[in-house]
Amino acid sequence: MIFRSLPWGVLFWGMLFVVALPVTAQEVVSESAAESVEEPVTSWSYPPEMPGATVETYRTVGDTELKAWIFQPKDHQPTARRPAIVFFFGGGWNAGTPGQFLPQCRHLAERGMVAVSVDYRVKSRQGVFPQDCVRDAKAAVRWLRASADRLGIDPHRIAAGGGSAGGHLAAATALVPGFEDGDHTDVSSMPDALVLFNPAVALAPIEGAENLFPPDKAASIRERADGRPEEISPIGFVRSGLPPTIIFHGTNDDAVPFASVELFRDRMTAAGNRCELKAYEGRPHGFFNPGRGQGQQRAAATQDYYRTLRELDMFLESLGYLQAAGER
Repeated sequence: MIFRSLPWGVLFWGMLFVVALPVTAQEVVSESAAESVEEPVTSWSYPPEMPGATVETYRTVGDTELKAWIFQPKDHQPTARRPAIVFFFGGGWNAGTPGQFLPQCRHLAERGMVAVSVDYRVKSRQGVFPQDCVRDAKAAVRWLRASADRLGIDPHRIAAGGGSAGGHLAAATALVPGFEDGDHTDVSSMPDALVLFNPAVALAPIEGAENLFPPDKAASIRERADGRPEEISPIGFVRSGLPPTIIFHGTNDDAVPFASVELFRDRMTAAGNRCELKAYEGRPHGFFNPGRGQGQQRAAATQDYYRTLRELDMFLESLGYLQAAGER
């Protein structure tokens, strides 16, 4: 199955099965050498092909079993207490696949983290609203924390990440109150860090920026969110004490306006939170996904992927989730 055109301008770039060698953040090459950079393995199929992962069910809703694909460091032991990260795919809450973050999961597992990519309910498969996606995302964080002893995870070093609608879900686990149901409700769904790729952080009109979205797009989002986008719009719940956050965003994003993440960053820092915004000049929505386009465009997309990987590594190193190159 290939995902082509999705609501809110979210695009996927086909089904990719290419082979690459492991690449660390320090091996990112210059733009002049972009064409020689090997493309990482990505899977846009659904269900995803995720070689090297163990698969578990993290949540069951009716007849739907939601799976988690877990990548562990080599020779990992439960007593190691590794930091972890859980990724949520993009797709406008309508479609998508956990395979989107296969290369990031593999890279971070090689660097020493337990990396997880999860499925969640979407409109095209289960007929749900984004509010249900938020419930699944929070359940995933709770499940991961509740499984810390068994999976060898430090329950106090769990990051949540995602792209586009998945970035919204990651942000929602930290910012949006409520939507807690299912198993492990005695465990916190608050992640300890956020890794957001062109995230949809503003789903409703914002005071002082009412014209952030064209009227037709605002109406489309409101309809998609069952007429209640405010209750799951992360920017409306910014407060002090939120997890350190990094955002990767293209300045030419026509699906999620760059101005929305600038405003989110400003509100986060004004509240005393750490929030880094990495602006990618002229890049479109989904620029961080390797394998887009053909020829030089495809090479540049792969180069962007490795640049985000390098900056992600540096962010996680600053939190003590990864060891810096000189310490390994």
